[in-house]
Amino acid sequence: MGSDNQASPIDQKSIVLNDITTPNKSQAKVELHITGGVPQTLSSLDNINDEKKSKGQVDTGRKNVTHPTSSFETLIHLLKGNIGPGILNMPEAFLNAGLYVGLIGVPIIGIICIHCMQLLLQSSKILCVRKDCEFLSYEQTAEAAFSTSSWIRIRRYASAVKIGMITFLVLTQLGFCCVYFVFVSQNLYQAIECMTGGTGISELGYMVIIILPIVIMCYISELKYLAPISLAAGLIQSVGFVFTFYYLVKDLNTGEVQELPFFAGWMKMPLYFSSAIYAFEGIGLILPLENKMKYPDHFGGSLGVLNCGMVAVVTIFAAVGYFGYLQYGAEVEGSITLNLPPGETLAQCVKLLMGLSVFMTYPIQFYVPASILTPFVVAKITSPSKKKIVGTAFKTSLVLLTFSLAAIIPNIGLFINLVGSVSSSTLALIFPPLVHLVTVWPNTGKYNYIAIKALLIVSFGLLGFSTGTYSSLVAIFEYLAHPTPAPELVCE
Repeated sequence: MGSDNQASPIDQKSIVLNDITTPNKSQAKVELHITGGVPQTLSSLDNINDEKKSKGQVDTGRKNVTHPTSSFETLIHLLKGNIGPGILNMPEAFLNAGLYVGLIGVPIIGIICIHCMQLLLQSSKILCVRKDCEFLSYEQTAEAAFSTSSWIRIRRYASAVKIGMITFLVLTQLGFCCVYFVFVSQNLYQAIECMTGGTGISELGYMVIIILPIVIMCYISELKYLAPISLAAGLIQSVGFVFTFYYLVKDLNTGEVQELPFFAGWMKMPLYFSSAIYAFEGIGLILPLENKMKYPDHFGGSLGVLNCGMVAVVTIFAAVGYFGYLQYGAEVEGSITLNLPPGETLAQCVKLLMGLSVFMTYPIQFYVPASILTPFVVAKITSPSKKKIVGTAFKTSLVLLTFSLAAIIPNIGLFINLVGSVSSSTLALIFPPLVHLVTVWPNTGKYNYIAIKALLIVSFGLLGFSTGTYSSLVAIFEYLAHPTPAPELVCE
């Protein structure tokens, strides 16, 4: 490579660490720049750490986190951040793919997404050493990857990459929040109207009712204080899932199960991809969660919080999609809970539980865009009291924005497909391998396997992005041009 592509070694010292994606420590070394130190290999650093650990001198806890979260609290946040309306939309995703193609596709997409999460986490750790800082957010990681790259020519794009990353993060999380408004209002509407015999309140009315409590919860600015809400939501959701599964499997042995297609055809596969990639909705939470942990070393690794939590998530996704489509066939709704018998008390309770759990999850998803945008809004305000007032007003306006969009397009499936294809595919599949490649460049491993792997994953993401976005926009325009009124609720 030419000299113009190499970073200048002047005024900086370095240590050489093995690429943490490479099992063989003799391969793919990565140079991490820091402000001082002596060149050492990973094995020598390991020996030093082992000696310190034996003497009780190593503290893996973070010292600059005001309210650190435990591994258990982080796991709860991770599960709640990924298990939401997207998982209940999986039967509709299977409708677009076919029963067994859908079943095969979920773990494949899941493995790729989890790997991309690990790449993002690894890149952040490498760049923290290079920048001599304790932690970086998603957008900061992307900016640091480009601004410190050994390839001088791409450093100029660091600011643009950060802006693009922030834009997609905000759009993704706010899109999730829009879906949550629709999901909660529709489930509460079906349950309460059938329980009471009819109140006369519309789905939009229920959406308006939940605005105030959502706004109040979104004023909580620390993940530590959201943990009890997240834990309660997880417990409620667990109960709701148990009874949802009861309805999904209760008729499987009666001989009434429908004959469903193995493969639904290529034309609907973009919609399947959009729904499936949306379901992995926690990519924006990975670094914030790891950054808030008291012991961040517990997050990564083969048996860390991330892998254990996401394996459970993928398993649940596949089960809900398979049995939900098997049970209701072509009649599946945007949320499988809407297929449950509206006249049965148990089904009404399930809808209430699932609606309540998603309602309590809203502030977890809202945390990311609020934490990104609020500092920009209050940056030029010097008065602490005015800063707090403006920050609170801005958070309120964001909640009202998600409500307005949900009211305009009150269709769960349409929202999920659009957010999944545009934002989720970009953040979950396209950016992580690119950021990782730029971070480790030019050390791309034996036979350039890191570069080849990144190219394949990015190509897969771009294919899903383009085809899924087109299909989703066509469906939305058709919905707006020819709106189909919701069928009258019959509580029998």
